[in-house]
Amino acid sequence: MGSRGGRRSSRSSSGTHRYPRSARVGETLREIIAEELVRIGDERLEFVTVTRIDVDDELNRAHVYYDSLSGPEADEEIIEALGEHRVRIQSSIGRQIRAKKTPILQFAPDDVIRAAERIDEILRADGRSDEAGVGE
Repeated sequence: MGSRGGRRSSRSSSGTHRYPRSARVGETLREIIAEELVRIGDERLEFVTVTRIDVDDELNRAHVYYDSLSGPEADEEIIEALGEHRVRIQSSIGRQIRAKKTPILQFAPDDVIRAAERIDEILRADGRSDEAGVGE
């Protein structure tokens, strides 16, 4: 029974390392992808910032989230450009990281950033309407 307890703690401690590893890989991927977007020089990607990357535990897939100064109106064009350059970006990742495989990249706008921007706009507008009502 004593050895089983040791095994369990060993398993749970290895389980706790999965998230930090995928987080580290995600941060490394974010840096590599950001550098590669600059090298690509596609004007559709000029104002795109990679905000975060979620990598699954097996490192099979990476969800790459971006934001753009061009706003949501440019999303279709940005997704198209990222798709066109996906192979080049994945090749760059493969050359720069030491892993058995390179995760498949999936691109999407960062809705968390956009929601925060919307909240900020609402708060600013509410602040302006409060100021306008003070003088009445």
